[in-house]
Amino acid sequence: MKQFDYFVIGGGSGGVRSARIAATHGAKVGLAEKAALGGTCVNVGCVPKKLFTYAAGYGEALSEMAGYGWEVSGATFNWSTLLKNKSEEITRLNSVYKKILNTSGVTVFDGAARFIDGNILEINGEKIRAETILIATGGRPRRPHIEGAEHCLMSDDIFSITKFPQRILIQGGGYIGVEFSHIFHALGAEVTLVTRSETLLRGFDSDIIMSLYAAYTRQGLDVRLSCDLISVQKDEKGHYLVQLSDGSTLTYDLVLSAIGRMPHSDELSLERAGVTTGPDGRILVDGETWQTSAANIYAVGDVSNAHNLTPYAIAEGHILADRLFGTGPARDVRLDLVPTAVFSGPPIGTVGLSEEKARADGYEVQIFKTSFRPLRHTLSGASHQTMMKLVVCARSQRVLGCHMLGEDTPEILQGVVIAMNMGATKADFDRTIGIHPTAAEELVTLK
Repeated sequence: MKQFDYFVIGGGSGGVRSARIAATHGAKVGLAEKAALGGTCVNVGCVPKKLFTYAAGYGEALSEMAGYGWEVSGATFNWSTLLKNKSEEITRLNSVYKKILNTSGVTVFDGAARFIDGNILEINGEKIRAETILIATGGRPRRPHIEGAEHCLMSDDIFSITKFPQRILIQGGGYIGVEFSHIFHALGAEVTLVTRSETLLRGFDSDIIMSLYAAYTRQGLDVRLSCDLISVQKDEKGHYLVQLSDGSTLTYDLVLSAIGRMPHSDELSLERAGVTTGPDGRILVDGETWQTSAANIYAVGDVSNAHNLTPYAIAEGHILADRLFGTGPARDVRLDLVPTAVFSGPPIGTVGLSEEKARADGYEVQIFKTSFRPLRHTLSGASHQTMMKLVVCARSQRVLGCHMLGEDTPEILQGVVIAMNMGATKADFDRTIGIHPTAAEELVTLK
């Protein structure tokens, strides 16, 4: 039986980082992945989604070029070309991940791992033993419980559809639903976005939510709040008849269900190892050590937390490997101030407390915000607006939250997060010279 100091189940970003760092500390490390290396982010998440977002952006740019003197005619979009080039890039990244592990000395097993007991795993019929085990199996799309659910595509499927839909219905008002609504609309499809929630992006700052809803409706997306799917039927022509809770029945070429993701834990035989999960399958861990109910087994990433963010899983995996096998201090990362971006149209960048959460937490707050039409669109003719907002503690003047919607806001936000990590106050923003003319300079002139 092969023996390892550390064995990682899952070859996504968090698992790969943890395996590599443990190996550099001198541990004998193994890793099992049943699908392609890179996990959700590389294969069916962040990376292909962002590539699709870029494609959407070029389509929007074509319609905005005339105001700047560019005359373009006969431009067409080829979905097959995008799919081919996207797939080639993902394959390249898979090989990069494999090289990283091989170079680090990690032994990679191609197959699904399941527990025999707290120290022994079985992979493709082979048993291996490990002193310490990390579970980093990520998550998978949550399927709807409706009549005709088998006709709905999940977010994992959308990256490989062979025919571009002219009419698409998207269920779900979270990250995935909002982002794909923008992508398909900008690429030329008629989009209906339905969510049973009263808002898009529940939990985000209310000004962000309202600004995004206004932007989508201005652009012509059919956004239906407090609305849900009742049933989906496929007709003889291959179209989908969708009945909605608002009483309407509509026809689409494709139905995408994006109602969230769930931890991928049910195939691991966790009960044999004494690992406890919550009702939703999420592996329960100590929030500061990532230790499960089994002393030698840990879990990081989407399988154990609610952030569902690649950089967060990477940080967890890195810190854990440092603590378990390093001789010096572990990597220092602040995990209580987590920025995020939504690649909607326009995109969103946000970090820290929303106005609503700050008030609920007992802060007396001051709000500084602005909304404006970017200089670029004074000639493009587009109706895009940018919104920026700082939530500030009235007593200490410390910036508690930063929320932005508009072009380039995810890129702008990273620098703001550094400042907030250092405890920046509104006065620190005010004393900073802006870069003109940019949208970012508005952050240091907010009144």
